[in-house]
Amino acid sequence: MFDAPMFDAVVGAGQRVQLTLYTDAYVARGTIETRQHRVTDILNQAEDGFVVLADVTLAEFGHRDQQVTAPFAQINLAAVLFAVADTPVEAVPELRTPKVPEFALVTIPPFKVSGRLHILPQRTVGEALNELTGQFLPMTDATYWSERAGEPKASAAIVAINHSRAQILMPWQG
Repeated sequence: MFDAPMFDAVVGAGQRVQLTLYTDAYVARGTIETRQHRVTDILNQAEDGFVVLADVTLAEFGHRDQQVTAPFAQINLAAVLFAVADTPVEAVPELRTPKVPEFALVTIPPFKVSGRLHILPQRTVGEALNELTGQFLPMTDATYWSERAGEPKASAAIVAINHSRAQILMPWQG
């Protein structure tokens, strides 16, 4: 017979991560219990195309004073433009692939996100853009905003961009 707490310590106990998900019209904030170490892993490895957040606050763009709260909410990942991890999640060194940061601009209407995309070394930016894969791509040292939706500039250590919703990814000098 095994001791359950001991088993969790061996496998890796889950952690609560605070996430902010930006959809077409809403900002959803809440927490998720996960064993993943990176926000992109949390989103890319969601098996059913959605995540369930706890302690959720939901607001329309530009109307943060009119928030709705709920103990739980299921968020469709296909509707998510990008996600911000409000809780730092440390990457496991063994999982890292050596990459080179390139400053870039991504348009995800109605938002723009600038920051560093991490690409494989010894490639031109054009080649690297052809090789970007994954439903959610990490962008570090990021700034995001939307004049059209009334969302002011905000910064985050990492933003996970929904690759299928991004319209343009390009090198940018800011």
